Parts: sequence; structure tokens; C-alpha cells
Amino acid sequence: MKIIVLGGDGFCGWPTSLKLAGAGHQVTIVDNLSRRGIDLALSSGSLTEIASVHDRIAAARQHVGDVCHENTDIAKDHAALRDLIAGVMPDAVIQFAEQRAAPYSMIGDSERRYTVDNNITGTHNLCSALVDIKPDTHLVHLGTMGVYGYSREFGKIPEGYLDIEIKSTRQDTQILYPANPGSIYHMTKCLDQLLFQFYNKNWGLRVTDLHQGIVWGVETDETRLDPRLINRFDYDGVFGTVLNRFISQAVNDVPLTVYGTGGQSRAFIHIADSARCLQLAVENPPEPGERPRIFNQVSEVRSVRNLADMLADQWGAGIRYVTNPRKELPENELEVENAGLQSLGFKPTLLNNRLIEDVRFIADATRKNFNADNVLSSPRW
Repeated sequence: MKIIVLGGDGFCGWPTSLKLAGAGHQVTIVDNLSRRGIDLALSSGSLTEIASVHDRIAAARQHVGDVCHENTDIAKDHAALRDLIAGVMPDAVIQFAEQRAAPYSMIGDSERRYTVDNNITGTHNLCSALVDIKPDTHLVHLGTMGVYGYSREFGKIPEGYLDIEIKSTRQDTQILYPANPGSIYHMTKCLDQLLFQFYNKNWGLRVTDLHQGIVWGVETDETRLDPRLINRFDYDGVFGTVLNRFISQAVNDVPLTVYGTGGQSRAFIHIADSARCLQLAVENPPEPGERPRIFNQVSEVRSVRNLADMLADQWGAGIRYVTNPRKELPENELEVENAGLQSLGFKPTLLNNRLIEDVRFIADATRKNFNADNVLSSPRW
């Protein structure tokens, strides 16, 4: 298959691009490298040292498969995006090219506007280009579990659609699960859903929307093949996901900083599982005419406190409870349906000591890049 991966230089996009290339697909990465620029602006930085995109692509072509890179801003240069689609004529396009961090989207005015302008405009430019140029293309979008909120108000969280009964007619139907975003970033993902519903209804655009949990881990089988292929390891309070942040703190003898009581239950998935799920979605497209397909891309549910206790018990790490910078429920229960991807062959990898030790090994090997001042860098909202 010919696949365009928008945002393919990022934390999830890069290992997914390698996974697809390794499976024999022709992969065109489209990335304006804005995430690297944000790193410099925030002085945060990955613990692992990321090769230039030129070196990354050279290593990928040497060790993995058919990968190339185009530097294009899909939100600002719609004409270039259209030309690219017309040139490649892809079977599938994966949309990773969205500002991905909830904390970043809440720093201030410029970050709020950038997140909305980049995420919504980029996604809409893509939808509009596809229906004009190659309407049978399968659009795969990486969404977030955060579109649902984190309460059990409607019971177990389904895969995108909620079964309801209309009292006036006693008819059963389904609606999009009521959106309950917790940040500007999450709000953009909710708006993405509406774009997909509209373009599917009017032009039959084929869409798979993957509502992903919190990603942890660093490497996959493909990123281990060459040091130039290594993935990002964010540990700061803006882009670092909670388990990776905890592991880096434990290695560097910094107490694990738990927000609030740590009673926030969240869905988690390992980075290798994330790449595998994207492959399954791409290789098993929805039928023509099918409504937007929504899968919950998660492996398991854990509370933040449970994660901290696990690492404290395993490594003797200290725990420090701090005021929660986020406006969220202090405690919640969470049940998530994830039968869709499992029906395609996904077998979730659960948290285990071996995988955590793999991440700890990388964190330990990159101690020189750790800056304790970055740990509590999240804005308050």
C-alpha cells in the first residue's frame, strides 16, 4: 500500500512509519518538524538524542524499508498538501500532524490559538483535499480517550457511539458519545470527530478514528535497529506522559510527583502496541459507505497512584504529592471497551516489569540529559 503519514517524525508517528515500512508498505512522511522547534522553545528536550530527519530517513531506508520525507505544513500550505496527495495517490493517510500535548495547549494565548489553528485547519485541509483528489482513500486519525472525559456518567465507555432511547418515540439509536474535553487539545479532537461525520455523510469519506490512551515506553523492534532510529523520550511536565516521567524521576533519584491524590484513572498503551494498532487499522479499512469507524486504542486502565506505588515498591522511589495543575476530577473510575481492534488481531501488552526495565535502562543511559527543573513545568488551568 501507498501510505502518507502526516506528522511522521513525532513520538507516535515515527515508530508507526517504521512499522508500516517494515511490513512492506511505501511510506511518505510529511512533517514540518515543528515538534523539534517546540523542544527548543521550551528548553525541555528528549532524554534520547534524536537524529536529524535526514539521518533518520537514511537509516530507515537502510534497515527497514521504503520511507521518504516531505517538509510541508499541512495547516498553512493547502496547495502543497493537495499536490502531494495528487502525486502519491495514497491508499491511506494517517493524521498525526496535530499538536499533541494537553498542557502545551493550556500555556497561554499563543499556544491555545496554535493548537486550534494547526489541529483543526490541518485536519480539515486533509478532508477537503481527499474528497476532491482521491475520495476512496482511507483516512486514519489518531484521536484521544480524552474526548469522552473520565467519568462513568454513562457507564462503560463504548467505542465512539452511545446507545440511547428517544423517549418521545421509544426508538433506539446511536449518537456520538457526548464530548467532554479537558483541555484545548482535547477540544480539537472533539471537533475532529464532527469533521469526520460531516465529510462521511456528504462525500462518503472512509475514516477510522482511534481514541488512544496515554502512551508509555520508548522503543519498538524497528527503532532498536540503529541508534539513528531511536524514538523520543519526553519526561517534562508538558510533553512527558506520566509513566515515562515517573521512570525518569526514579532513575535520577527525584521523588515521583503525583498530581493531587493520584486517584485519576486513565487508559494506557505501550508505544509498540500503538504502532501495531495503526498497522491493523490501515490494513483493515472500513467498507465503502460505512460511517466513521471509532476504536478505543487502549491496553489497560490504571490509576496514577497505582503506577507510583508500583515503581516505589519495585525501585524504592520516593513519592511526592503535589497540587494538581489540571482542572479534572480528583478521583474517578474508568471502564473502556476495546473490542474493535482486538477483533482485528490486536493482543494488548500489559504493564510488566520487563518492559518497565527496558524504559528504565534508556532513562539510566541518558541521565546526562535529565533536568529536574523540567519535571514540574506543567501550566495550571
